[in-house]
Amino acid sequence: MSTISAQLVKELRERSGAGMMECKKALVENNGDIEVAMEWLRKTGLAKADKKAGRVAAEGRIIAAQNGGKAVLVEVNCETDFVAKDESFLKFSDAVAEVALASGAADVEALKAAAYPAGGTVEDAAKGLVATIGENIQVRRMARVETDGTLGAYIHGGRIGVLVALKGGSEELAKGIAMHVAAMNPPHVHAADVPAEFIAKEKEIALSQMTEKDKAKPAEILEKIISGKINKIVSEVTLVGQPYVLDTNVSVAEALKKEGAEVVSVVRLAVGEGIEKVEEDFHAEVMKQAGLA
Repeated sequence: MSTISAQLVKELRERSGAGMMECKKALVENNGDIEVAMEWLRKTGLAKADKKAGRVAAEGRIIAAQNGGKAVLVEVNCETDFVAKDESFLKFSDAVAEVALASGAADVEALKAAAYPAGGTVEDAAKGLVATIGENIQVRRMARVETDGTLGAYIHGGRIGVLVALKGGSEELAKGIAMHVAAMNPPHVHAADVPAEFIAKEKEIALSQMTEKDKAKPAEILEKIISGKINKIVSEVTLVGQPYVLDTNVSVAEALKKEGAEVVSVVRLAVGEGIEKVEEDFHAEVMKQAGLA
């Protein structure tokens, strides 16, 4: 059998959308015949799987796995809400979260390369599922939190996941704050985390909204008025400054203080955030397929 050239592998890869190693294997199995290799990839489901990779996968699940002071969140995407509820998809995504926790993977690339319980890698298992289900499946993101303190995890409807690590406090408090973060999605944790540019801009806005009468007040009084407005805005955009969703009579900071706890880290993932969905009506899709649009 002749040697399989890199150019031949590249050509098959471009035609099929399959991975480099799959293309090389297909060519080796079929004596370098690119047409037969293409058919082989389609029969094995690999070409079908990778062709789907160009389609937008903005549905799916956020899954958590936890063991003591170690926890992970994983986002696994599909194309439709229907598949997000499919038993095979649920089983796969649960298994991926457990692999993420047990393997110690630090990022999604390491997770994709990690061993999957049924054999092969997580990426291999994803491709296999694509071939079965017929939708693009992506292991998109993961986050890991490890702490010697208190860890809380919360998943809301399978679409939002939060991990909260505390110094001190109870597991109940950590989970409660994770629920708060899921609901309110504060941009920052502490006042010190709020960018100086944001505060400068808010001061500028607050000053422009003041009446001429207020502006005529002594500088120290004016500063006090503006500081009050800024402090209120900072409270609204920070976790610790917001009213605690499980007891709105106190702030998150006050709820933490009751248990002598501090927030160490917060991670929040929501399904599909940052993915741009392209909506096309049926007519537009037909026109596009016909080359008329």
